Order: sequence, then structure tokens, then C-alpha cells
Amino acid sequence: MKQTEFDGRGSRIRWTETPGEEPARVYVHGLGSVSAVYHGHIAARPELAGRRSLFVDLPGHGISDRPGDFGYTLEEHADALAAALDAADVVGAELVGHSMGGAVALVLARRRPDLVSRLVLTEANLDAFPPPSAGSSGIASCEEDAFVDGEYARVLEQVGPLWAATMRLADPRALHRTAVGLRRGSEPVMRTILEELPVDRVYLQGELSGELDGRKDLEASGVRVVTVPGAGHNIMFDNPDAFVAAVAGQG
Repeated sequence: MKQTEFDGRGSRIRWTETPGEEPARVYVHGLGSVSAVYHGHIAARPELAGRRSLFVDLPGHGISDRPGDFGYTLEEHADALAAALDAADVVGAELVGHSMGGAVALVLARRRPDLVSRLVLTEANLDAFPPPSAGSSGIASCEEDAFVDGEYARVLEQVGPLWAATMRLADPRALHRTAVGLRRGSEPVMRTILEELPVDRVYLQGELSGELDGRKDLEASGVRVVTVPGAGHNIMFDNPDAFVAAVAGQG
């Protein structure tokens, strides 16, 4: 396990990694998730073997610290991720971001273009104020103290055992602030960042999640949008073969 300070107050962001060739692949988890749990089985596949791989847990999640005075906005998460990559001597990485992690990856790519050479986004949040059905909307819909004192336990029961397995490792206050930051979005908004970035960009949409809003405009800007058959939001679990092919740049 490796770590570095991210907030100027001694709080640490942590990651695990496997050695290999550069450019590194950096896996970034979604809201209430853990990078190694969602991506370790992907990085281990023969098609992706031999590449240096980092599994970073964002502040408030997994094995990273959860300071109570941190804002947990998309920009702050991106800066914390940048601190980890700087400490790891990573440049020009391929970022593989799931859901909220994809939004963080987009913000990082705009703020620190030296760190990012390619993006593979799995149903990343592209717009502010996601629909009420989104998990972040439900978490952000109540006040912070109310969420910490009672709603957090109720949400863990509602989301089901798969998501709850990693969400229970997230600090409830950090989880709420992150959801609020995700609902607020970035400036410019994540979709605009994605359309304007000059790097190779792949966006994975699960077939079971429905059609991606604004797909034609994304494709017109050079984003390769891939609809993954038989998959919902967690494409890396639902169709790992297709996920691995996208990360490897195949198909």
C-alpha cells in the first residue's frame, strides 16, 4: 500500500499498485465504492497484463483518510488524485473511471493534462443534477446531519448487498458531501470537458441502462461510445470481456 498527503493537514490518500510498463493505468471508483474491488479482476486479465496499474481510493472512501473539514467536491477529489499520481511519478496515464470516478477523471484531465493521455469512462456522470433515480441524488436529497445520523443506515439497506459491501467502508459525511458535489457538477460541466478534451476518449454505456443522452454530440466530438450488451451500470461485473476489450483498445 502507498500513500501521500492530499489536504495540507496530514490526511492521506492511499492506493495499491502492480508493477509493469508505462503508461500506467489508473483505476478510479464510483461513489461509495473501492477501486481494487471494482477493477482488480479487470487489470489481472491477460489482455491487460504487463501494464503498471494503480487502484486509488478517493478521500473518504476505502482505505483513504476521511477528514471532517474536507469539502469532497469534484475538484477537490481531482486534486487529491493528482497528489497521488504525482507521488507515484505517474505522467500521461490511462484513466479508467467508473460513474463518479469518471467525473473526477474528467476534471483531473482538464486541470492536469500532463497526467492523462487516455480516458475510459464507464457510465460516468456527465451532467449536474442527475435524475432522482441516481444513487447520488438520493443521498444528496437530505441534509448532511440527517444523512449521517440516520439516513446512511437506511441507504445501506436500500442499495442492496453489492453496493453496500463497499459503501459501508465510506465515511457517511464524506459520502454525502461527495454526492452533493457530484450533483452540483464541475465548471465547466463534465460533458463539456469530455467533448473538448484532445485525448483518446472511450465511453461505455450498459445496454440495460438505456440510451446515452447526447450520444450523437459526443461522437461528433470524437468520443467513442460503446453500448455494452447485457450490462447495467456495473459493466466490469456484468460483461467483463467487453470491458477488458475497451480498456485494451480493442473492438
